Amino acid sequence: MLFTKGKKMRYVNTKFFCFRLRAFIAVYACAAFACAAVVRANDNSNDTLTFARAADMALAASADLRQARASLSIREGIWRWGMRSYFPQISLSVSENDRLQKIGADSFFKNYGVSLEQLLWDGGRISMSRKHERLELNLLSVGLNRMAVEIADQALSAYRKVLSARKILEIRNASLVVLEEQRRILNEEVSLGLALSVDLAGADINLSSAKLDIISLQIDLAETERQFAEILGLQSLPVLSEKVDINRSVILPASAAAGSLARERNPDLIDARFSITKKQEEVKYASNSWIPNLRLTGNFGLTGQRYPLTHFNWSVGINVDFSSPWFQNRAGVQAGLEFPRDRTATIQNNLGLLPDPASGFGIKQAQLALVLEREKYNILFERIGRVAANAVEKCALAEKKRILSIEAVRLGAERCRIEEIRQGLGYITRLELMETLIEQTQREISAVQAAISLLEAERELERFLDLRPGELAMFAASTRTSSQRRDL
Repeated sequence: MLFTKGKKMRYVNTKFFCFRLRAFIAVYACAAFACAAVVRANDNSNDTLTFARAADMALAASADLRQARASLSIREGIWRWGMRSYFPQISLSVSENDRLQKIGADSFFKNYGVSLEQLLWDGGRISMSRKHERLELNLLSVGLNRMAVEIADQALSAYRKVLSARKILEIRNASLVVLEEQRRILNEEVSLGLALSVDLAGADINLSSAKLDIISLQIDLAETERQFAEILGLQSLPVLSEKVDINRSVILPASAAAGSLARERNPDLIDARFSITKKQEEVKYASNSWIPNLRLTGNFGLTGQRYPLTHFNWSVGINVDFSSPWFQNRAGVQAGLEFPRDRTATIQNNLGLLPDPASGFGIKQAQLALVLEREKYNILFERIGRVAANAVEKCALAEKKRILSIEAVRLGAERCRIEEIRQGLGYITRLELMETLIEQTQREISAVQAAISLLEAERELERFLDLRPGELAMFAASTRTSSQRRDL
């Protein structure tokens, strides 16, 4: 009896221990699963791709952009080293003239010299040349920024294409489920003699067409995703956090405000202004080409037959260079001392006639080029306002199309509901109901396409106004606030 009782107690303790062990394992497993879920959620949040991150990744992955930036950096360095033209030019010379004579003493002359040349005045040619190079670098910098914007826009456009294709595929799949259910019901009705076999054949045709559309969409979506991943420099796409919102509206600025901003910030107008400034510098450079150059020269030398060299000489002079299409003149004055007592002076003048008469038309060519650039700028300035107004009108039409598409979807859903009632009452066949559902699917797809078209038109207007993605709404709100304040 005691043995049986002790055995029973040990059995109960063992059972209680196993129960606690199982409970501990279950709690530990739940905790581990929760931790893994949290880690996985964090990883997914880091892997999600927004519009802004897609643009940044496209910029980082673009080899052309990196090459352009590196090239601009090199040219910037070359321009900075151009300051060397303002500083003196120093040169060193070493020579030895040995002569062995049959009659007389041999000579071994050694010469060491240092020469210095400093530009005093060149009529501003170097300064104008450096300004011209600086303008070109600024223009390249603006072009580089525009290139970065185009790459980002390319990534955003690919992003929108992927979203559109996925949304349309989702609509097609949902429609296929509904059509398959209708086909199943129609098959039962045919078996019961409540419908015709020809209706079932028509339903099969509709199903086959829907499946073909889905397969085509899947192929296009795979190619679109591959291109998008290639733009981002990835092997596969992460989770896309953005969605297609067909109910998203757009706030547009007034046409006058858009035209005013376009005349200030449009990239084409900025390029035209740079071109005018560049042509003005070219005219100024050509007009000042006759101004003479003044240069200060200095020389110092050591001569002798043996080391240490005991004879030295030095000289200082000024050179004047004058160049024109009709004649070219170089005059110089130099004076100095030769150890121990000799003094030297040199005056020289070189005159060349008709060095380049054709270059006399350079000023007229530069002036004509400047006039042409100004005329082109005036034409572009007038056209920019009209293009800005047309772009705003295009966005407004895209917004109306989106609204009408949503209204068509709402009315189509109501029609589908009524057609289901009519089919239940026997006024139409189930095949006709399926065709109505297919039409409703096409309306939903049209609404998605209208929303994407609105996004593209909005971004096109932002590029024209030199705005970043999403800044159009802020600009429109600011213009409306300003107009309201003026009204008050």
